[in-house]
Amino acid sequence: METFWSLLAAVLAYLIGSLSFAVIVSRAMGLKDPRSYGSKNPGATNVLRSGSKAAAIVTLLLDAAKGWLPVMLVKWFGAAYGLGEGTQALVGVAAFLGHLYPVFFGFAGGKGVATAAGVLLALEPWLGVATLATWLIIAFFFRYSSLAAIIAAIFAPAYYLIGDGVAWSSDGAKALAMAVMGVLLIYRHRENINRLMAGTESKLGKKGKK
Repeated sequence: METFWSLLAAVLAYLIGSLSFAVIVSRAMGLKDPRSYGSKNPGATNVLRSGSKAAAIVTLLLDAAKGWLPVMLVKWFGAAYGLGEGTQALVGVAAFLGHLYPVFFGFAGGKGVATAAGVLLALEPWLGVATLATWLIIAFFFRYSSLAAIIAAIFAPAYYLIGDGVAWSSDGAKALAMAVMGVLLIYRHRENINRLMAGTESKLGKKGKK
């Protein structure tokens, strides 16, 4: 039965992750579909290009929440069904995959930065804080959202292993989940990487393709 509950939790997490809040929030606030302008990426950064900071902030928070909530639900209620850290890791990845490949939006989703951050904050709060701090530092000094996301994706699993026995006790399933999300996040930023190398990537605060 534990396997059944784990798989059910993963499916529900994927469905939650499949809620593309960039599109939903934009529709609710009477804005253009974020898939029709800018980078055409359904994420908070592209929603910001609509000119509505409020819509971008709401999108960011909801995208993070849909990664955070499924993991926390397993933490809060999973023990009664025999669900532990392995299932927490599984649902985190499932929610992340839902954002990348949402069943409700033709499997064309965003790049997963905010959702991955939500998952990390739920799995290990201090790890999430350290990873977010890394993103903020890189974004502040270099002004590239994509570069900040890529570096944060690389550092998150490293932080997790380094912090073992100090800030938390590491778990193999969680480490694997972080590595998988990191690889997928970097893969989703492959066009950004090409633009970074070519010197044509848009900086934060400037209009252009992400």
